[in-house]
Amino acid sequence: MTIDRGEALHDLPQEFLAEAEEIVDHLAADLADLADTVGGKGEDPDLLNAIFRAAHSLKGLAGLFGFSAICELSHQMESLLDRLRLGRLELEKPVMWLLFEAQALLKSLLRDVSESGQTAHGDEIAACGARIDATLSSSTEPEQSPPLDRLGLPDERLSSLTEYEQHRLRENLEKGRKLYSIHASYDLASFDDQLTRLSDALKRHGEIISTLPGAGDDPDREIGFDILFGSAEDEEELRQPLAGGIVSVVSLPPSCSFPPAAEEEAVPPSAPTEGVPTQPGLAELALPTARDEALSAKSVSRTVRVDIAKLDELMHIVGELSLAQTTISDIALRMRHREFSPVAMDLVKASRQLERRLASLRKGVAEIRMIPVGQLYERISLIVRTVARQQGKLVEPRFFGGETELDKLIIEEISDPMMHIVRNAVDHGIETPASRAALGKRQSGVISVSARQKGNHVIIEVEDDGGGIDLEKIRAIAGRNGLVPHGTGLSDGEALELIFQPGFSTSDQVSDVSGRGVGMDVVRNNIAAISGMIDVETVRGKGTRFRITLPITLAMIRALIVSCAGRNYALPITALHESLLVTAGDIRENGEGEAIQVRGATLPLLRLERFLGLERPQGWPDEFYVVVAGMAEMRMGVVVDDLLGQEDIVIKSLGDPFRGLKGISGATDLGEMGTILVLDPAAMIAASAKNGM
Repeated sequence: MTIDRGEALHDLPQEFLAEAEEIVDHLAADLADLADTVGGKGEDPDLLNAIFRAAHSLKGLAGLFGFSAICELSHQMESLLDRLRLGRLELEKPVMWLLFEAQALLKSLLRDVSESGQTAHGDEIAACGARIDATLSSSTEPEQSPPLDRLGLPDERLSSLTEYEQHRLRENLEKGRKLYSIHASYDLASFDDQLTRLSDALKRHGEIISTLPGAGDDPDREIGFDILFGSAEDEEELRQPLAGGIVSVVSLPPSCSFPPAAEEEAVPPSAPTEGVPTQPGLAELALPTARDEALSAKSVSRTVRVDIAKLDELMHIVGELSLAQTTISDIALRMRHREFSPVAMDLVKASRQLERRLASLRKGVAEIRMIPVGQLYERISLIVRTVARQQGKLVEPRFFGGETELDKLIIEEISDPMMHIVRNAVDHGIETPASRAALGKRQSGVISVSARQKGNHVIIEVEDDGGGIDLEKIRAIAGRNGLVPHGTGLSDGEALELIFQPGFSTSDQVSDVSGRGVGMDVVRNNIAAISGMIDVETVRGKGTRFRITLPITLAMIRALIVSCAGRNYALPITALHESLLVTAGDIRENGEGEAIQVRGATLPLLRLERFLGLERPQGWPDEFYVVVAGMAEMRMGVVVDDLLGQEDIVIKSLGDPFRGLKGISGATDLGEMGTILVLDPAAMIAASAKNGM
């Protein structure tokens, strides 16, 4: 049996092998834990559910890459696990042996793919599948318990339970456990960690039956979770481990119970399931039989997963090495100029060789940090569908350019701004099905997210086909709220800029999604904090497009060192286009500030000392430099005294006390030059456009 696409070994996606092997290895460890519960007090539902999810994930991953044999076997294993977790099949020795056999066979198939690009063992797959099918056909429906609607639970809560959650609810009730409704509300930026900590605390005292997301106490900033929980502990005992958190615990009424199950008499182990041969005892189950993975424990993939903090530390070390190399190079050149000797020549050659090796090392570390933007798309799709259901709208998410890569830390920083833009697109942009039909549009709206690389930047666009932004309404609100002087006319561009003002909102009503004027200013600030820019285009009745321009990485970058008013600064090369030598006579006033003509086009200027509030110890030199910086389609000339050359720099954060400094992205150490500030061209362009510098 061969893979569907018949790819050669060197063309196989290594990320598939890495992730698939990790899943299969976790399966082996979890199955060993599950085997310990056979014949005991019963399996751990969380463990069984984790094994089921792992088999499901492997099935989807194998199907995505076209490995049909692995996909088919994973599907059969998933079906077996589903019967177990729903209580339709008893966890007995023959079933446990089947799970171990399937896991061992999956491991062998991965090794086949790694070594030859093909999956063999067709007869073994068929035999294992037949035994699983025989076991599934022999399973029976569980005895009927009293209907859940007699328990007194709220109807909306019952309707939200999956079949598995209904089974776990019955199990808890039959064991005489008490039921609790637990509500928690967490900040959108940190709810993952906080919910995990709450879940871990609860699991030590009972079982989480279901977790239902909903509106937080402050819907614009928080997300809420309603947890149905079963425990043998009293309410007061349960409150103690949850003390200190924003969590409410409500005990459900005693009517939410079943009569406790009568104790069953001990019975001898049942006979093997019909169609499944007698298998080894439990002591042998932890050791998969047959080929034992070709008698090798060697990994099938050549991929490792690394903590991003370790890569940050490695990049800082590369930066320090670059500084040391620069010092060595300076020493070598001074020796060569003072005394021409073979030793000086050898030192110059060694320094240049070290510089090339460091450049390769820097590039390699930067590439390791890169991940595809598509990792955001699944979360965005979930947000679109969730908010659309809340709003009673039909919205179809579409994604393009998911393979475009960005630095891991940049992906993390833009995730929240992206989520807010998408939420606004559904709430403010997309109309209701009835309204769209009346306008001659499809009842289902479309939100498209695309990513593409352009030079040293990545451009991400979020576009909807909704009603667009009402610029007249923005102008009216701006005048009413005193954001612009009475009678002042606003251009379309100036009106659109107002949506990024703190507290500005066009929503007439406060909803769970938006309307409090909190969001778009934070979106712009968060994007600016990673040296990015955001702009917006809209057409009334047609839709809106947000364009985010981001640097590919913020780790170690090449920078141009400039001087102004007796101080040195660093400008990232990724945002620079060219440098020009000009005189005072070249500068013209154009009504909006200073500008020069460059190849027939007008280039607005920003004087760096004015932007930073510096005092110039002496007048301007006769000649000075203009560094042309640009993000997306915007260009600006930064006026400086001198250009001091290029350096590889590692940007270090200035910390919270300096986070509000506009136009400053961090600092860097340049050895003999000391520590200097790193400028943020994106923020400088935005501030210049706003304030007319």
